[in-house]
Amino acid sequence: MSATAVPDISALKRSMRATWMAGDFGVVAKTISGSADDFIARLGIAPGARVLDIACGTGNSAIPLARSGAIVTGVDIATNLLIQARERAAAEGLAITFDEGDAEALPYADASFDAVTTMFGAMFAPRPALVASECARVLKPGGLLAMANWNPASFSGRMFKVGSMHVPSPPGIAPASLWGDDATVRERLAPFFTNIETQLIPIDFDMAVSPAGAVDFFRKYFGPTQMAFARLDSTGQEALAADLTALWSSANVSPNPESHTLVRNEYLQITAIRN
Repeated sequence: MSATAVPDISALKRSMRATWMAGDFGVVAKTISGSADDFIARLGIAPGARVLDIACGTGNSAIPLARSGAIVTGVDIATNLLIQARERAAAEGLAITFDEGDAEALPYADASFDAVTTMFGAMFAPRPALVASECARVLKPGGLLAMANWNPASFSGRMFKVGSMHVPSPPGIAPASLWGDDATVRERLAPFFTNIETQLIPIDFDMAVSPAGAVDFFRKYFGPTQMAFARLDSTGQEALAADLTALWSSANVSPNPESHTLVRNEYLQITAIRN
């Protein structure tokens, strides 16, 4: 659906910023930081390359990029996450620039970067056509775009679907997990990119809590889940908690489900070359 179908983009942006600043995504990010290291390692970005990490959060991708010798800029709408990212970089003595900014209106000149990365980030921006065009705009011709996006069939995709059943997205907003659908990704990137390649990558959610504890963890620390609960009355909150617990329980392959949750998840890795 076109951007003109979005009723009030300014209000939507304010709501999205508040959502990602809620909870403490840094706690969630720690549980998947190893997967971010692996994602960046697979890209083989050369030392000295100028790289923009969009929706960088607390620096899960920006930090391994800088460790490998890239010249890294991270950008995110959530200022509290940028504070954590700067602290993490400083603790490792890494010179990374972290800016406040929007994936749909990046504050950088055309052709500023050799590569653009985004892991579980830009996929949540409400207007995918702008995300694609902005990624292309700031890339040099021949530059690399690399995305890691939850796909609809993944556990995360199913978790988002459960949430949307209780708290629907605003009208005109496509599900974020469509950025993990191969055909949709190719359609969105085709005007700007060639050599579009996709690959499903496994990732585990491994938590030392029961499935109900996993729901509590996301409710406390993951902004979108916390805000979804906040928009419901007590009856709605109980229903959402029950549905999420049922999903986590059904996907749990741990032999000790009373105290351990192990969910096999996956995401779509996308690489493409700027025209």
